[in-house]
Amino acid sequence: MNKTVAALATGALLLVAVPVTGLASAGAAAKPVYVIGYEGPLSGSASQYGLNELGGAQLAVNVANASGKLPFTLKIAKFDDQGSGTLSPAQAQAAIATKNLVAIVGPAFSGATHAAAPFYSAANVAMVSPSATAAALATGISNNNFMRLVYGDDVQGKADADFLTKTKGITSLAVIDDGSFYGAGVAQIVAQDATANGATVKTSSLPQSSNCGGIASTTQYAPAATALVAAKTPAVFYGGYACDFGLLLGALKSAGYTGIIMSGDGSYDAALFTETTPVSATNGVYLSAANAGSAANLTGALAAQYKALTGIAPASALYDAQAFDAANMIIQSMLKIKLAGGLPLIRYNLKNELHAITYKGVTGTIHFQSNGNLTGTGKGSIAIYQVTNAALPTTAIASN
Repeated sequence: MNKTVAALATGALLLVAVPVTGLASAGAAAKPVYVIGYEGPLSGSASQYGLNELGGAQLAVNVANASGKLPFTLKIAKFDDQGSGTLSPAQAQAAIATKNLVAIVGPAFSGATHAAAPFYSAANVAMVSPSATAAALATGISNNNFMRLVYGDDVQGKADADFLTKTKGITSLAVIDDGSFYGAGVAQIVAQDATANGATVKTSSLPQSSNCGGIASTTQYAPAATALVAAKTPAVFYGGYACDFGLLLGALKSAGYTGIIMSGDGSYDAALFTETTPVSATNGVYLSAANAGSAANLTGALAAQYKALTGIAPASALYDAQAFDAANMIIQSMLKIKLAGGLPLIRYNLKNELHAITYKGVTGTIHFQSNGNLTGTGKGSIAIYQVTNAALPTTAIASN
């Protein structure tokens, strides 16, 4: 999940420049101030995802404050983990120490969420993620402080496998992962479900390269691509992020690969087109994302407000709507509990209320299972896109 430099700079400036409206009434100063944190990648190679989600969370807070109906005033605090599991614990501890911070929208990435979770859990700070999809984040856990606004990779990975084997008729498949918490997890599920569908699956790992913040060489993709061509592999699924997926695509193009190529939402990023040489190697690639609810992105008046706030086009702002709903669920839960007894009790009660609430948001009716997953089967919730004209696709070709 990565970057678009010009759009990021514009979006970041606008997020700072646009004021929160509706706070100037005579009684506003007397209201207590509470903080909703956002943790995600706000700089570095993955920052587009963070800016998308921060904009959604900020919009929810702006709209709620402007309504004049809240018995408190809300602020957003930003915690930049760059999508990194190494950096996220420090950001989580900074969030926990923030005065009057009641909950977190985020973290955005699965690896960062996994690394930060012990700290947030110990402090009873609810994490309501718009986009962390790793199945293991919710496995075997009850009434935890992690909740997510998308279905996990157990749903997305199955949808990817079904698309390749059932829709595209693939009977032999190479599944490659980048060794990350997210990438390895989704790749394993795709491999398992494709095998269950009768396909022959060969798995391998290409660890995250220096291009993606890892330590592996960027030269590892050329021999891997040559081997795939030599084996006449009809389809490739890549579990990982755009920064390295672009290197693999370039290598496959150079090696003369002509089969089907697919990746998940970790690669649904405009950075894919800056990291792929030649950029034409992206054309025809399939991408999936766990965002095909009743509204994949903000629309109508909310879309216009979002664009004015961030400078980012909502149609391409993956997980903006989920972040908007996540912040609103926190706000609605705050209205249902007693904001008394000190911050530790408020955080604890808010976490429990988030598990109890049913909220009708822009992405649909939302209720969390005890383990933090959304209720329902997730059928139809995964959008499948295909890249054309070397640009990020905004209209799904199918949903699984």
